[in-house]
Amino acid sequence: MKQQNQLTMAPIPELIRQIAIPASIGFFFNTMYNVVDTYFGGLISTQVQAALSLSFPIFFIIIAMGSGMATGTTALIATAIGEGNLQQARLFAVQGIAFGVILSFFLTVIGLLSAPFLFSLLGASESYLEICLNYMNTIFFGAPFFMLTYMLNAILNALGNTKPYRNFLVAGFFLNLVFDPWFIYGGLGIPPMRTLGIAIATVLIQLIGSIYLGTRVFQSGILKGSQWTELHPRKKTFQEIARQGFPASANTFTVGLGIFVITYFISKFGKEAVAGYGIATRVEQIALLPTIGLNIATLTIVAQNNGARLFGRIHEAVKTALLYGGAVMSLGTAGVFMFAENLMGFFTQDPPVIEHGTTYLKIASFVLYAYTIMYINIAALQGIKKPMFAIWIGLYRQIVAPIIVFYALIHLLDLGIKGIWWGIFSVTWSATGITLLYSRRLLRKNLALCSDQRV
Repeated sequence: MKQQNQLTMAPIPELIRQIAIPASIGFFFNTMYNVVDTYFGGLISTQVQAALSLSFPIFFIIIAMGSGMATGTTALIATAIGEGNLQQARLFAVQGIAFGVILSFFLTVIGLLSAPFLFSLLGASESYLEICLNYMNTIFFGAPFFMLTYMLNAILNALGNTKPYRNFLVAGFFLNLVFDPWFIYGGLGIPPMRTLGIAIATVLIQLIGSIYLGTRVFQSGILKGSQWTELHPRKKTFQEIARQGFPASANTFTVGLGIFVITYFISKFGKEAVAGYGIATRVEQIALLPTIGLNIATLTIVAQNNGARLFGRIHEAVKTALLYGGAVMSLGTAGVFMFAENLMGFFTQDPPVIEHGTTYLKIASFVLYAYTIMYINIAALQGIKKPMFAIWIGLYRQIVAPIIVFYALIHLLDLGIKGIWWGIFSVTWSATGITLLYSRRLLRKNLALCSDQRV
């Protein structure tokens, strides 16, 4: 366990590159994994492609809980390591795994019960609804494997090791290239399963990932000396994980609700608009991949240095991550704006779908750096154990403001579907401004505390 000690000593720019680059590469392949699903879904039919887009807000329930709890667990483990309390770090790691597995069973039950109502609310019915349910019910049954991969990766992130998850995501992409057509069309003893095959492929790959990441966690040495009895839920430790993780989950969950809100408004303009938005968001995710790596790097570096009371390094980490993000996102903005139509044409030949997605991407390209600023600052707040702000800004950005702004732009200003695209632009930038002001105030307090301690 020597690598994590470097997080409080090595140069910040070097650490950010060391953590962010493998993470970004991994999430590139994760996004391409979703692109593969979108591509093969489109080969079945536009309705299946729209069903996958419609399923994403509900799928996000698992993503929100998994990524949020993982973020909180990473912060707790990394802080304990920064304090030099390796026993506490080990306990959070073991209990985090137990917490994630227990939580996944609740997610499965809640998801199976609520999915029919949620899809109906989004306008799905008859065969469209059946396709959505076949896909999502299978995903919910696989929730334990999703949660395991999240929590095991949380442990590795706390150690500053993002390479194993990168390896899993890269391998998962290539496995999906094989599994999707195999399970969709059948062969070698597997019957044709169409949309159901896409879901089964996803669950199987998550199972493989949980086995691989579990092996790498054991090899890291952080669990050395642990006993199986430590998996038994401990009230105090579970409360700590929940206190740090649920705000992050709630923030991510508001993203899912936000997608639900956006999809609700878009669905009024037809299935082609839903499919266009779904494809366009895949492209947008690719452009934002460096931000994910920078978020993980910021969280890990800030958390360990917060535990070590090295507040000056916290300020430097945030500043450096924002500089890197600005440089990369300037390229992303130019690329997405100029090649929006070509990027949409790669996934579909349906003219209305291409038109809707292209219009969205041209506007969304100028929101990319706003996401970068906001996410990096929220990661820093999580790292200093101030997670609650994420909930409030999430509620504002994903639910309250969009409902008001979308309604005003669509119905009062009569902008049609473009009102949704410009609404996303204005709401995101306003939320970014609020986040920047709030996080800078808290981080400056920590920096002032550092100066006082030196005196």
